[in-house]
Amino acid sequence: MIAFPGAKINLGLSIVANREDGYHDLETIFYPIPLYDALEITSMDDLFPSEDPCDLKITGSVIPGSETDNLVIKAYKLLAKDFSLPRIHIHLNKSIPLQAGLGGGSSDAAFMIKLVNESFNLKLDAALMEKYAAKLGADCAFFISGKPAFATGIGDQLSAIDTSTCNLKGYYLMIVKPDVAISTKEAYSNITTSYPQKTCLEVIQQPIETWKDELSNDFENSIFPKYPTLNHIKEQLYAKGAIYAAMSGSGSTIFGIFKEDPSQLEHHFNNYYTQTLLL
Repeated sequence: MIAFPGAKINLGLSIVANREDGYHDLETIFYPIPLYDALEITSMDDLFPSEDPCDLKITGSVIPGSETDNLVIKAYKLLAKDFSLPRIHIHLNKSIPLQAGLGGGSSDAAFMIKLVNESFNLKLDAALMEKYAAKLGADCAFFISGKPAFATGIGDQLSAIDTSTCNLKGYYLMIVKPDVAISTKEAYSNITTSYPQKTCLEVIQQPIETWKDELSNDFENSIFPKYPTLNHIKEQLYAKGAIYAAMSGSGSTIFGIFKEDPSQLEHHFNNYYTQTLLL
């Protein structure tokens, strides 16, 4: 069985408070975009020489680190604690850029839960799958439904939003990712917490032309001074006609939303990973 884990962008991101557990409370809009990995699971033959119950093959982009640390493996093992699962082969083809603020790894984990649930008839509903997914990462639960959501807490408290007030269908999205990797620890290192005058949920209900002045990503304040290339990309997207541009999550992808197809502008960013998508 095969599935196609999708990516997301953040429309606004406010770091609003420090938590006693060392994490931070935030407010953001998770918005799905049509950029996908591919994830397939098949049964493992009884004679296949594997000490682990799940064998992982990764193609496409190279993922550093041990395969046992991959979130799809962790998702399988999390479910295996509560269910008797057969041995499987996993094939993950990575197209969503890594360390990009697009949620690719979290999406892979969520879709692994969905695949295992469907393949082996675990009879988990969406709410239960979200609970499992939340154990793997703050934004993993979002990808179970993959519908636009207002996220609070550490990104794990999700509220569905009225897409009639924030419907980007028909707009074009250009994503640009330079060869910059930003760790979560680094992203939070210079953050000053505060509540915005308007939540991102309020701002996205306004005309998109107002977003430039009112919808911000707090991580830009701490990350752009250290990585000026990211700010330059954002400025270039605006100069080329974007209605709204911002960094997604804690980076390092910068995206621009356009009314007209901007794919002819991709050559301006030919040193970076660039994709134009129709939302």
